[in-house]
Amino acid sequence: MIPEDWTLEEANGLCSQISVGIVVRPAQYYVEEGSGVRTFRSANVGEGFVKDRDWIYISAEGHRLNQKSALKSGDVLVVRTGYPGTACVVSDEFSGSNCIDIIFARPINDRITSGFLCLFTNSEYGKKQVLDGQGGMAQQHFNVGAFKELLIPLPPLIEQRRIARFLDGWDVAIETREKLVAAKQRRLDWIRLRVLTGASRLSGHTKPWKTSALAEVLTEHGEASTGKEEVYSVSVHLGLVNQIEHLGRSFAADSTAHYNRVNPGDIVYTKSPTGQFPLGIIKQSKVDKAVIVSPLYGVFAPATRALGTVVDALLASPSAAARLLAPVVQKGAKNTIAVTNRNFLQAKLFLPTDEKEIEALCDLVEAAQAELKVHRDELNLLRREKRGLMQKLLTGDWRVPEGVDRLIPNSDVAVKLAKEVRA
Repeated sequence: MIPEDWTLEEANGLCSQISVGIVVRPAQYYVEEGSGVRTFRSANVGEGFVKDRDWIYISAEGHRLNQKSALKSGDVLVVRTGYPGTACVVSDEFSGSNCIDIIFARPINDRITSGFLCLFTNSEYGKKQVLDGQGGMAQQHFNVGAFKELLIPLPPLIEQRRIARFLDGWDVAIETREKLVAAKQRRLDWIRLRVLTGASRLSGHTKPWKTSALAEVLTEHGEASTGKEEVYSVSVHLGLVNQIEHLGRSFAADSTAHYNRVNPGDIVYTKSPTGQFPLGIIKQSKVDKAVIVSPLYGVFAPATRALGTVVDALLASPSAAARLLAPVVQKGAKNTIAVTNRNFLQAKLFLPTDEKEIEALCDLVEAAQAELKVHRDELNLLRREKRGLMQKLLTGDWRVPEGVDRLIPNSDVAVKLAKEVRA
C-alpha cells in the first residue's frame, strides 16, 4: 500500500523519451580525448553519481549521426548489463555528451524529478521489477521495454524533491568512500607490482634477492582432517571461506577423513581454473583456526608466516600467478589442469634473502590491506544503509521527517534511522 496522496505510474508515462544510446559501437567514430564528444558508457555510471574517468570520445560526425542519444541536463542514465539498474543523473557539466549501449530517460519535469527517478531505478524494488519481468536476475540485463513498464509509487513533486535531497548526503558519502577505496587499491597494486617484485626496495634493505623454487620456502606438511575442522573453499577475492556461510551449503563428501588440514598461515593452491586465474588460485589462510579443504587442493606451510603473506599478496595478481604457474602446469583439452604438488613446488619466485626485509614487506602489505578493508567496510555499510532507507522512503513506508531537508550520514537523525534500517 502507498500513501493516499501518492499515485502508481508507469515510467513510460513519466518521461518524454526512453531509449538506448548507440547500440552498435561505431569504431570508425572513436577519436582521441579532447578531439570529440565525451560519450557515456556503463563504466561512467555510478549509483547516483557520474564516474568522471575512463571516457571514450566520438567524432563530431558520429555525434551528429546519433543525435537521438545526445544527452541533456537532467537525463537519467541506466546501466543495461553488468550492474543492471545502476543509474545516475546527467548534470549541466555533462550536457551535450552522447551515450553508448545504456538506457537514457528524459523525465517530464512536472510529473517526476530526475533525482527521484534515479533513486527509484537504483533501489532494489525498482531493479527487481524490471529483472523479474524478464525472467529473473539470472539474465542480468535491463531491457528498455521492461523499463518503460516500471511501476513507480509517485509522491507529489515537493516530496520527491525532499526525498532526493534527504538521501543526497549518502550519495556524496558513497562517492567519497569509493574514491578512497580506489586510491587504497591503487596503492596496494603499486606495492605488489613494484615492491614485492624487488623493482623498488624498502629503505635500509640492501641484501640481494634470488630466484628460489617454492620447495625452498614451502613445505607440504600432509596433515589430514581430525574430524573436528570445518570445511572451507577458496575464493578469489575473500581467500579461504566457510562453505556453508559463503556458499549456502557444504559441497564436501560424506566422509572428510581424507581432506587436507589447513593451519593458520598455510598456503593453499586450488588447481582449478577460475576467471582471471586460468591456472588456479594461490591463497594464504587468514583463518585463526585449523580448517579442512578438498584433497584436490595443495596445502603448504611457508617457512615463516611473513613469507606466506608476501607470497599471497604477490600472487593475488593474475599476471604474477600466471608467470609462476605456466612453466609447471599442463592444461587439458577441456580446460582441466594437470599439476602435482611436486611440480607446483618446482615453480620459481624472485624473493628476498633477508628475513628482516621479508618482515618489513609483510608489515607494509598488511597495513595497506587493513586500510583498504576499513574503507571497503565503511563503503558497504553506507550502501546497505542507503538501500534500506530507499526501500522505506520510496514506497511511502517512511515519510521524510518534518523539518529535515538534507540528511548527513553521521548526523544524529541519520544514525537513528540507519540503526532502524539495520534492525
